[in-house]
Amino acid sequence: MRAVVTRVSRASVAVDGEIKGSIGKGFLVLLGVHVTDTPAAAEKLADKVCGLRVFEDENEKMNLNLAAVEGKILVVSQFTLYADTKSRRPGFTQAARPETAKPLYELFISKCRERGFDVAEGVFGAYMEVESVNDGPVTIVFDTGDM
Repeated sequence: MRAVVTRVSRASVAVDGEIKGSIGKGFLVLLGVHVTDTPAAAEKLADKVCGLRVFEDENEKMNLNLAAVEGKILVVSQFTLYADTKSRRPGFTQAARPETAKPLYELFISKCRERGFDVAEGVFGAYMEVESVNDGPVTIVFDTGDM
């Protein structure tokens, strides 16, 4: 799985002009699922994201995690994170098909919720408009293939 995690002041996702999910302070997570991903990858990634310490402490050091700042998570499915960019027209053969990707996307969300976080989400497979106010900016890329 691949996740682009951005620390945000606020973020939202809309489908057909209707807000489907929104958060204040926390993480906007763009989540892609690879063809070889498993439930273990979803759990490992949820653990990494939920424990990520990128919020400033009293000494202005990035030392606090999401729980310490009472942050929330907005997860948006993003198959394009597995684009093959060798040519000008990207290919997406490394992105899992929806029947595989959706359950793993949902598992990632449920694992974050099990850790006590308020998780908003987009609509899997829909055309979405995502808005965010990046905080920092701080953006971290996770790839379970590298963990």
